[in-house]
Amino acid sequence: MKYIDEFNDPELARRLLNEIHATATRPWALMEVCGGQTHSIIRHGIDQLLPDQIELIHGPGCPVCVTPLDVIDKALEIASRPGVIFCSFGDMLRVPGTDRDLFRVKGEGGDVRVVYSPLDALELARRNPDREVVFFAIGFETTAPANAMAVHQARRLGLTNFSLLVSHVRVPPAIEAIMTAPSCRVQGFLAAGHVCSVMGTAEYPALAERFRVPLVVTGFEPLDILEGIRRAVRQLERGEHRVENAYPRAVREDGNPAAVGMIEEVFEVTDRNWRGIGPIPRSGWRLTEAFRGYDAEHRFDVSGIRTEEPAECRAGEVLQGLIKPTECAAFGTTCTPRTPLGATMVSSEGACAAYYLYRRMNDPAAPGTGAAREEMNPVA
Repeated sequence: MKYIDEFNDPELARRLLNEIHATATRPWALMEVCGGQTHSIIRHGIDQLLPDQIELIHGPGCPVCVTPLDVIDKALEIASRPGVIFCSFGDMLRVPGTDRDLFRVKGEGGDVRVVYSPLDALELARRNPDREVVFFAIGFETTAPANAMAVHQARRLGLTNFSLLVSHVRVPPAIEAIMTAPSCRVQGFLAAGHVCSVMGTAEYPALAERFRVPLVVTGFEPLDILEGIRRAVRQLERGEHRVENAYPRAVREDGNPAAVGMIEEVFEVTDRNWRGIGPIPRSGWRLTEAFRGYDAEHRFDVSGIRTEEPAECRAGEVLQGLIKPTECAAFGTTCTPRTPLGATMVSSEGACAAYYLYRRMNDPAAPGTGAAREEMNPVA
């Protein structure tokens, strides 16, 4: 199968690993921005196959995980109201709010539905003119075009019973926030390939130059990630700091101009709060004035909801790359996929979920040690 088997080839993985081992002469800390990359790294044991000098830091690239608690509570409030059909992707249903989640709302009689596209929610609005249909529009730049298209189509069709609860976030401001944090240890980035497939790479050279870090656009298969690491380490060893596209089969420099145009018509840049991290200036999108009538937060008057994170959950530190999931005392004990304290344990891209799913229940042999290399197969 094209582009599947080719990027899971064990022999090619060994060659890339050998080159990384031969290139690295100093300790380097790289952050993979995307939660999908984190799951691939943990699933295939890539971090345990790298040389001792290379540390992979898991970044805040899980859109479900960084959706603020107050936005979750707003979703719960809207979904609980009579006459509302609340639509969401499935990975949001178990994300804990202050005292419940969307599954609980559904069990209590709320009309909560899993959809596979915002256009599915739009069709529900068309078929149910007497009901308010709300789509939970979260995500990075990847999901923004489809959400923008849904609103655009709603206006074209004259649908007045459709709205979005928007919590979109943007990657470049998050990288800036990470690099300006006093605790930052990141020396290079594996940038999210799917985000760049939409937005292109135009925003990244300035970040690479300002912070003097390599930014390598990287895919999600084992060989993609190893190639991204190889390029980043090579730059670091040479004292270079530039943007490289290691995912050319999906990413062009200008991204997808049609998708970007749709985003810019429907959304405008705004400050955004990130769960576990806090506010990041100009790090999100909201609906423009022309489409503000489709904003569920204003339509249902839930903008006043305020929340506080549970003290025992250290997901914010995980999202910032300050700790590994296993360093949280609640991990695997009071916090599990069935009883999550934070979104990082239930999201399909959450770091805590990856560690739990692939049985990283404690700190095993240090990354890169001989024992770890013998036990793990990067493409198993």
